[in-house]
Amino acid sequence: MYLISVYFDKASTKRIQKLIGRIAAASGNHYMTDKQVPPHLTLSAVEARSVDVLVPAVKGLEGILHQGTVQFVTVGQLLPYVLYTMPVLNPYLQSLSGQVYDAVSVIPETTVSRYYRPDAWLPHVTLGKTLSRAQMQQAFAVVQEHFSVFEAQVTELGLAKVNPHDDVVRFALL
Repeated sequence: MYLISVYFDKASTKRIQKLIGRIAAASGNHYMTDKQVPPHLTLSAVEARSVDVLVPAVKGLEGILHQGTVQFVTVGQLLPYVLYTMPVLNPYLQSLSGQVYDAVSVIPETTVSRYYRPDAWLPHVTLGKTLSRAQMQQAFAVVQEHFSVFEAQVTELGLAKVNPHDDVVRFALL
């Protein structure tokens, strides 16, 4: 599995990372910190025989995609074990997602996850993963105490391998 994700300005990245760290400390679940997963919002999850078939399509987006602003307004969970923060799905994010989908969905021998296709995508930034029931409750206590609405600037796009996270291609947006 390969992910095509966007990354944020330094202040927003620091803010999200601090929340991830607080969740890890309170819950005892260090998945996100141990795996050094950077704060990111995945636009596409793709199965491919090799990352090499994805690289040209992702690099082809360099110099085309633009930076934009998103507003994180809530937290939620993907049952049973993921806690996330979610931005408003604005026209900028919809367009970005569509452009990435159009670039990779036509590549032979690839399959875009059904959860990352247009009109079936839930944009989110994972704050905690593999949380038990008790850890989820502790994580929610942290976000109740420390989360507030904020804006983030989307500044980069990247292609990464997962488990562990490993950037293959990463570049600044216009």
